[in-house]
Amino acid sequence: MPPPLIQLKDIALTFGGTPLLSGVELSVSTAERVCLIGRNGSGKSTLLKIAAGLVEPDSGSRFVQPGATIRYLPQEPDFGEHKTTLAYVEAGLNPGDDHYQARYLIEQLGLSGDEDPAHVSGGEARRAALARVLAPAPDILLLDEPTNHLDLTTIEWLEGELESRRCALVIISHDRRFLSNLSRSTAWLDRGQIKQIDRGFSAFEAWRDEVLAEEERDQHKLDRKIVNEEHWLRYGVSGRRKRNVKRLGNLHALRDQRRTYRGATGNASLAAAEADKSGKLVIEAKNIGKSFGDRKIVEGFSIRVQRGDRIGIVGPNGAGKTTLIDMLTGGSPPDSGTIRLGANIEMATLDQHRESLDPKSTLADALTGGGSDHVMIGGKPKHVVSYMKDFLFAQEQMRTPLEVLSGGERGRLMLARSLAKASNLLVLDEPTNDLDLETLDVLEEMLGDYEGTVILISHDRDFLDRVVTSVIAPEGDGSWIEYAGGYTDMLAQRGADLKREAVKVAEEKREARVAAGSPSTGPKRRLNFNEKHALETLPKTMAKLQAEIAKQQRILDDPDLYKKNRKKFDSASDALTKAQKELQEAEDKWLELEVLREEIEQA
Repeated sequence: MPPPLIQLKDIALTFGGTPLLSGVELSVSTAERVCLIGRNGSGKSTLLKIAAGLVEPDSGSRFVQPGATIRYLPQEPDFGEHKTTLAYVEAGLNPGDDHYQARYLIEQLGLSGDEDPAHVSGGEARRAALARVLAPAPDILLLDEPTNHLDLTTIEWLEGELESRRCALVIISHDRRFLSNLSRSTAWLDRGQIKQIDRGFSAFEAWRDEVLAEEERDQHKLDRKIVNEEHWLRYGVSGRRKRNVKRLGNLHALRDQRRTYRGATGNASLAAAEADKSGKLVIEAKNIGKSFGDRKIVEGFSIRVQRGDRIGIVGPNGAGKTTLIDMLTGGSPPDSGTIRLGANIEMATLDQHRESLDPKSTLADALTGGGSDHVMIGGKPKHVVSYMKDFLFAQEQMRTPLEVLSGGERGRLMLARSLAKASNLLVLDEPTNDLDLETLDVLEEMLGDYEGTVILISHDRDFLDRVVTSVIAPEGDGSWIEYAGGYTDMLAQRGADLKREAVKVAEEKREARVAAGSPSTGPKRRLNFNEKHALETLPKTMAKLQAEIAKQQRILDDPDLYKKNRKKFDSASDALTKAQKELQEAEDKWLELEVLREEIEQA
């Protein structure tokens, strides 16, 4: 086992009365990939901040291997006084780091680098923050919800980028597919302590259920033992004082153990208030179209939505998902074509941006509308405290300002508000944002039991596979196609993922920026930052490879090497073959770029 790059020992931290962290231990070695799992409010983000050196625990120690570099991705990046996203990314580099990496990653993530951080969207802020932590190629990456606000294409790009790196990873995420694809071990933060297994997230849920079942059996045995000891205390005390005192002390210890036991947090009780059934036909769209200027958002799209359908809409940011869903639900008229809504439609919506939340209002007011202690659930009153508990809020949080709630708590609040309204059509925009895994499971069950129709936008591939019956995906130039099944089924039918569309959107943005300051004949092809960097560095790389080939060749020039040291002969042969292959690839790449450079200069 290699020595740890970072190690936390006996970490303790308390906010208020109940310890948030108690005796937590976490060790991460070179190239290790750990997913950090836990309920909302369990202390995952706080533990990651302690690992990053941003929060000081009440007790315990933090060790970082000398010379190891750490980069931490917070849920909400602080851009400080930086004027552009590129300046923000470059500020995260160490002296001597390659500035081309900052520009390359900015470009790969669909940004220009000129964006003003004060006016970027949530997705743009997340991409700039990712470029900042990836650019220095750190030894340890601490990532807190890296997929938040990212579209599917960017999530898949990020997976590939992290998979190709040798750095150690500690990831907090609600995206189960992302965790399953990247993690190799799992640290479960539960009731202030960490339990760990040397298996990735795909094995976590079955292991967690086994642990909780074993714990429940142990608590049942403890309860029975206490009952037996209390029976002895009442009816079986003998005259042997010394033995009786010891046994009485044991009973007190058992009672203390039972009293201080922190049971597992229950699951949210999600249920949508359902209205009367809608007609069998919910939505019918025929050849609808929508454009903004010269850009086609939707063109010639038709669909029939029947009662009980679960439809997912996917695509890159900016592809027009929200525009499409607004047209289908009657929020905005199409430029062309017709939309007909069925009879008796009662719609409830979930806003992913949470713009309807007043940060200064309290939790109770947000649920009741203010001036009441009751929430109307499908037209029937229910006390706000009882409804709060259904969504795992404590009674003490009634007067809590919304601005201090965590991301997961705000997500549960938005669900609580949406599900209180009687409906037979649920329209959900990114319903999984910030929800913990247990609440996701309950949400999936609720949607499965919901008798109405569901239309949702989501970037969570696993959630889509578990919930929806069809997926609508963009095909470019305003074309959208409905595929039967979940996200994985869509990929199989489509024969390709959505990356090509994402690249196309990014290219269109860059071309538009260039065209804005170019003659009407159109933008001139230029080498991008990565190509320029390769042209400058490949000659040095080729020189090193040539030196390596010469070195290995000298070793192999010994005619008796095979007999004297077979292991050394094999090692030198493999190294020579590898270096020759890499040199050939480098020469081909350099020649290709040099020809391209000459063509551009002559154009």
